[in-house]
Amino acid sequence: MAAAECVAAIVWGREGGATCEEEPAGERVSGRAGAEVGLVRSSPRCEIGADLEQKIASRDSSVSALEQFKAAGTDRYMKERSSIAVIGLSVHTAPVEMREKLAVPEAQWPRAISELCNLNHIEEAAVLSTCNRMEIYVVALSWHRGIREVTDWMAKTSGIPASELREHLFMLRDGDATRHLFEVSAGLDSLVLGEGQILAQVKQVVRVGQGSGGLGKNIDRLFKDAITAGKRVRSETNISSGAVSVSSAAVELALMKLPKSQSVSARMLVIGAGKMGKLVIKHLASKGCRKVVVVNRSAERVDAIREELKDVEIVYKPLDEMMSSAAEADVVFTSTASETLLFFKENVKLLPPVSDEVGGVRFFVDISVPRNVGSCVSDLKLARVYNVDDLKEVVEANKEDRLRKAMEAQTIITQELKRFEAWRDSLETVPTIKKLRSYADRIKVAELEKCYQRIGNEALTKKMKKAIDDLSNSIVNKLLHGPLQHLRCDGSDSRTLDETLENMHALNRMFSLDTDKSILEQKIKAKVEKAQN
Repeated sequence: MAAAECVAAIVWGREGGATCEEEPAGERVSGRAGAEVGLVRSSPRCEIGADLEQKIASRDSSVSALEQFKAAGTDRYMKERSSIAVIGLSVHTAPVEMREKLAVPEAQWPRAISELCNLNHIEEAAVLSTCNRMEIYVVALSWHRGIREVTDWMAKTSGIPASELREHLFMLRDGDATRHLFEVSAGLDSLVLGEGQILAQVKQVVRVGQGSGGLGKNIDRLFKDAITAGKRVRSETNISSGAVSVSSAAVELALMKLPKSQSVSARMLVIGAGKMGKLVIKHLASKGCRKVVVVNRSAERVDAIREELKDVEIVYKPLDEMMSSAAEADVVFTSTASETLLFFKENVKLLPPVSDEVGGVRFFVDISVPRNVGSCVSDLKLARVYNVDDLKEVVEANKEDRLRKAMEAQTIITQELKRFEAWRDSLETVPTIKKLRSYADRIKVAELEKCYQRIGNEALTKKMKKAIDDLSNSIVNKLLHGPLQHLRCDGSDSRTLDETLENMHALNRMFSLDTDKSILEQKIKAKVEKAQN
């Protein structure tokens, strides 16, 4: 299989390690423009005093910038509509050495979303960080300024110069950004075509975002529609048939490197009993392996796997026996959440050599991001290291079949894309409806006051006043009924939507509602108040 990918959610601090949520794949859609940006885990160390001082300075700077922005007027922004954008990198654009630096633990997603939404021109944000991709989705008040702010934020957070990141990043806007997420969710932008774990990862973005209150209306709908697209692709096409996961590809790679006569009898060690580790064990069993040693922080997960796979002898070893277990293994699979390397050239060099029957070389198949095995281990004569990028050797097959399946899936994605864009376009009429209603209510209130003054309040009973109020409300409602009906659209009919938008612009002109400028000013005001608080 081909240009594919393990999309893995790196869930830090959980026993069993990073869960490489594997996803289906397909050919990368061409025409994606590269751009700058980058993100990495922030340093665990911080000076509280310096941090507070920096926050105050940042707030003051933000307020100053926003006040200048507000004072300068909004006319220069009126030609721009809030844009949906994605900035990121993946297995297609960046090596594992860079991807591991940019990985954002799931526990830090809410904080990242909050920081992104605090940027001057960013309204909404979401983070999709997996073992083979790091992508930031935003709704930008101003496209160019928003992208620059996110770029600066990522560079500052990662500590990686933007000039270095530019070589590996892509940046997509509006329809292209939406299509990209739908393709990711459907498994068309992955290392491995047909694996469904990326869909679970996209769902997790929604759960985490909603739990933290960080997802806005547009991003929330975007990700939910992406989930729908991913489900439809899997249920209405055979894209998942014969799919290979990252775990199975790792097993296939190891067996390819071993002598055929020893592929089943070789001594296998799996470090980490999380989702990926469990899948590795399952695939080893499916290939005929009857014994696997598993190193994990505790025995509970290993016991659960043992209960499920009764035909395989699973031997549990604690973490402090990792090196001694590696000394007795021919192939070592690693899949943990460790932020530091588990195997270095120095300690691997001390391991006893493996038997000539298995080729005399100990294999390390590292499917963790960040990596668990140092690349320098391959400098040793009797050791070889393979990481997730090396799995392309296994999945680079059946291109024609993959392209055919991807074309079927694209039809569904295009349908879902149109549905999302129609929904988003239909939102444009909401401010006009509110402004027109407010305009009419102001006239009604003013005319009622004049009427009451002419009649005299002392001459009006409560019943009479209520009758007049009801009459005025009825007249306003009936007059507005027609225009408002022509402003309401569910986005399901493109012809109706076009007419609705034409009506909206006409009403804006006729009643001088100036809706776009009013909405933008409200957003700017909200940003200023948020920064001041």
